[in-house]
Amino acid sequence: MTLLDLWLSRSLPMVLLLQSLVLMALCFPSASMCPKGCLCQRDPHLHGLNVSCSQSRLKEIPPQPALRHHTVLLRLDHNQIGAVPDQAFHGLRLLRELNLSYNAVETLGEGAFSGIEGTLQVLDLSHNRITSVHKDAFARLKARVIVDDNPWHCDCALQQAIGGMAHNHEAAARVLCRSSEIRDQEGQPFLAVDTDLCNLAKRTTDYAMLVTMFGWFAMVISYVVYYVRQNQEDARRHLEYLKSLPSKPKKPDEVDDISTVV
Repeated sequence: MTLLDLWLSRSLPMVLLLQSLVLMALCFPSASMCPKGCLCQRDPHLHGLNVSCSQSRLKEIPPQPALRHHTVLLRLDHNQIGAVPDQAFHGLRLLRELNLSYNAVETLGEGAFSGIEGTLQVLDLSHNRITSVHKDAFARLKARVIVDDNPWHCDCALQQAIGGMAHNHEAAARVLCRSSEIRDQEGQPFLAVDTDLCNLAKRTTDYAMLVTMFGWFAMVISYVVYYVRQNQEDARRHLEYLKSLPSKPKKPDEVDDISTVV
């Protein structure tokens, strides 16, 4: 047996072991690749990673290093997540489905879904506490958005955000106004609002400015009237004081002069 044969005989088991480890790493994500409390599995059809963090008592979205860039499905439902920071999913450029239902999200900023607009197909935001969103929160999304059961406040920003979901008429139809700029619309479907809430807000602001300006004008006029009346009263009192003074007696020389003239 040559030295080469001897080396191969001893190295072959190690090579096979390394191959097995590589295959296992490719087929089964390691614990370090998966966020704490979540379950990660390879998706053979979508060629990516399915990450399920359902009912994991999460209070915030896992940070980027914990969420792998090849994640295609991310379930964060039934947790206690209270906010979606801007660019929270920016590195997940293969993400197709995002489930954030049954959380405590109250508002959505302009960049909440930045970076996943082109690939995301389903976005579930149902059963949260969302009252308001930025007017451009859904502007670039092409996904099917589910927004049922949220305490929406129907205002100008929401009207603009819904307007940007023209391809998502079903989602817009499910938005109910828990509160509204128009009192009669409370409890009604948002699409039933036929008033331009942005112009309404502008008119309200204009009215407020007009009332404020009128108040200042009235205050200035009142001050001027008070000032004039006060000066008139002071002048009257001064005149009465002058009249009350005794007349100055004439000197004898002045009396003689007058007699001579006469």
